[in-house]
Amino acid sequence: MPNIATGFRRLAAAALGLAASSLFAGGATAQTYGIATMQPGTLSHTSASAIAKVLKEKGALNVLVQPTAGETTLIPMVNHGEADLGIANIFEMENAKKANPDLRLIGSLHSLRGAFWVRKDTPMKTIADLKGKRVVLGFSAMRTIDPMIKAILATGGLTEADVKPVLVPNVVRGADDFGNGAADMFFFAFGAAKVREIDATVGGIRALEIPESGMAAAKKILADGYLSPAQPGPFFVGVDHPMGVYTWDNMIFTNAKVKDEIVYKMIDTLEKNKADLVAVAPALREFSAAGLYKSYDLPYHPGALKYFKDHNIAAKAVQ
Repeated sequence: MPNIATGFRRLAAAALGLAASSLFAGGATAQTYGIATMQPGTLSHTSASAIAKVLKEKGALNVLVQPTAGETTLIPMVNHGEADLGIANIFEMENAKKANPDLRLIGSLHSLRGAFWVRKDTPMKTIADLKGKRVVLGFSAMRTIDPMIKAILATGGLTEADVKPVLVPNVVRGADDFGNGAADMFFFAFGAAKVREIDATVGGIRALEIPESGMAAAKKILADGYLSPAQPGPFFVGVDHPMGVYTWDNMIFTNAKVKDEIVYKMIDTLEKNKADLVAVAPALREFSAAGLYKSYDLPYHPGALKYFKDHNIAAKAVQ
């Protein structure tokens, strides 16, 4: 009987040891990383969903999407470590950098493109044609939009003094005011359902052309905006011939507390599984590890810098 009792105790101890080992292993691999983004239905939320899916399924990293009220909310969350990753446009990042010193870039995820649209049956073709017209301005609920409007106006040699301001809180209100005849133009990002809605409502819209020669004036207002090529097609509503459209970058970022090896692994996993990203978020067709690294005046995470160094990726100039 003593031998049986001793054997039982050994078996029990072994079982407890195995259970403890399993719990420890589970705890080591079950760390959750949150990616803060805008609300469901936005481009950033879709991109975040694709990233979380790929990192979880291909990189064994438990990443969960954390929707928020917007970029002004989510950027401080990442800075304070309430979320480990975030997605926001470069203008929001630039505005927030002084108040959020622990932010660290991973890089440029993909570009965003926008335009000034007018009714297709008007004679207006370029930004300069807006002189004396009713232009949406203010954007009290979207603080980074107003400087963008002023920068695009500058490409046509205009300031707010050359137009009739129509004050709006956000881009949706601006589009609605245009649709009901209270404004002569509106600003929005390409790819948004609202653009297609307004196009159908007013019987057709035209994107005003931005001259390359005007970008020097625009960059005095917002240095990180640039032109990228657009071709007529379903995505570029209102573009009836090849032209450059106003472009800015959507960034993925983290904070200084996230471990270098985790950021490195995230980049490596996303780069190796791009097809899976695109299957969920077509906008990520533009994603590449090489495209992440641009010469922005914001600090990059050491893990990202190590990845760029190991893969001979040099920082690209903002166009």
